[in-house]
Amino acid sequence: MTFIDKGTNELAYKIIGCAYNVHRALGPGLLENTCEACLCYELNRLNIKYERQKELPVLYELSSNLKTVEQFHPIHTAQIITYMKLSKIHLGLLINFFSTNLQHGIKRIIL
Repeated sequence: MTFIDKGTNELAYKIIGCAYNVHRALGPGLLENTCEACLCYELNRLNIKYERQKELPVLYELSSNLKTVEQFHPIHTAQIITYMKLSKIHLGLLINFFSTNLQHGIKRIIL
């Protein structure tokens, strides 16, 4: 079992909070690039460092991947797991902005 340190868990919590802010303000169903731009705005507001559309391999503590799809499919999970393996990180967030209730649109993945 992989141990996720307190700092990484706190970062994940903040990112999820930013996603909730965007979803609450805009609602579900916007294009991914619109949601991405708004999420970046929220991350900047909290001074959370990130790289947008980072080329792999990535050496980062946390990976997040946002989608605007009706539901997650196995390929979405496989995609973020691949990103995580290439980046050598242990915690990832898969966020679906299409969900009417964002709580059901966030998947936390631990390698």
